[in-house]
Amino acid sequence: MTYPEGAIRSAALHARAKAVMPGGNSRTTVFMRPFPIYASHGAGCRVWDVDGVARIDCINNFTSLIHGYACPEINAAVARQLERGTAFGLPTETEIELAEILCERLPVVEQVRFCNSGTEAVMTALKAARAYTGRPKIAKVEGAYHGSYDYAEVSLDSRPGTWGEATAPRSTPYAHGTPPSVLDEVVTLPANDPEAAAELIRRHGPELAAVLLDPMPNRAGLVPLAPAYLAAVRAATREAGVLLIYDEVITFRLSPGGAQGLWGGDPDLTTLGKIIGGGFPVGAVGGRAEVMRVFDPSGGRPPVPHGGTFSANPVTMAAGVASMRLLDAPAFDALDRRGEAVRAGVREALAAAGVEGAVVGAGSLLRVHFTAADVTDYRSAYAEGVSARRLAAFYLGLLNRGVLAAPTGLMALSTAMTDDDVAEIVAAARGAAQDAAKIEGDPAGQGASAALGDL
Repeated sequence: MTYPEGAIRSAALHARAKAVMPGGNSRTTVFMRPFPIYASHGAGCRVWDVDGVARIDCINNFTSLIHGYACPEINAAVARQLERGTAFGLPTETEIELAEILCERLPVVEQVRFCNSGTEAVMTALKAARAYTGRPKIAKVEGAYHGSYDYAEVSLDSRPGTWGEATAPRSTPYAHGTPPSVLDEVVTLPANDPEAAAELIRRHGPELAAVLLDPMPNRAGLVPLAPAYLAAVRAATREAGVLLIYDEVITFRLSPGGAQGLWGGDPDLTTLGKIIGGGFPVGAVGGRAEVMRVFDPSGGRPPVPHGGTFSANPVTMAAGVASMRLLDAPAFDALDRRGEAVRAGVREALAAAGVEGAVVGAGSLLRVHFTAADVTDYRSAYAEGVSARRLAAFYLGLLNRGVLAAPTGLMALSTAMTDDDVAEIVAAARGAAQDAAKIEGDPAGQGASAALGDL
């Protein structure tokens, strides 16, 4: 079956959905033209759509399902909790257990507070930084995604006509209607330019509460921030009395200690999500006890009152504990080995097809770019014209050869995958690369978003 011709039931479901949801959609990230593929069920590393087609899932709900679908240990933990209750107006022991695991894995995290998404974790961390420092502004890297909070979305998808100087990027809105005052409160930093980033931090330091960094920002190319860059930002924030926040919602899947466990760094706060919930909605903020004290209600109303009806709900906490326990050293070794095998295989596929491209990433994460330039930041990763059309063809080629990736070229592997699955992924990439190589030009001036949802 090929998409879209053979996706008959998905087309029908989308027509039904459009009557009750705007565009038939609740998540822009899963939208596709002419209609999205609807999931039926998943098992292991495969997902089945409603038309009965099985695909190897290489996006895993946008990096959150590190153990794939229907993991027996996670299912058992959830089933035990379901019998006891799904949510209480009281704390439970399980949230302590998950917090202890996170504090053990992240040496700079002394205390943790839970919420319900990565977006909420970032929002909460920024509120904490403002309360702790008494300053209003934040700084973030151009093109980096940190959830759907107005401030965190600034300069998420700047375009060549609006992004300004390379050493001092312009702060641009993501959503229409973003107040100009929001843009005034966000300083946009260039990625992997240590001198320029440090200068901007020093210049705005008296007003900056925090610098928000993803150590390997997916939307900005999935290229690690260089050690010299991280060191320069850390030194500049210390000098200016600015908090440093690492967003490890995605990169925590890179090692037991996340990106900071691999590449170092000692952020004041760390935001987490995705894999720590075992497939359930989750977010967390962790950091130094001194900073986390802004949430402490034991002495009266805290500087940052924080609640949430489903924060630290016991089902998510139980699933998260099971997920973290499964992520031991052998699990990470296998993920690293298979991630490198897929990256190498896709590179070979692009070379064999004679198409210019780059495959970047680390551990279980990789992203494919159709460019001859070195990918170092958001601007060098920006796809338009023929590059965007080749990316769209590559995505569709994978989809119709039994592999589900993200339209941006992102893949996130799971522990449910075997070496045979890796071989299937690479074989699909060979065919998809041939499809991409057939794209010679961009006469319509359209990019990947002309056929696929804008991620």
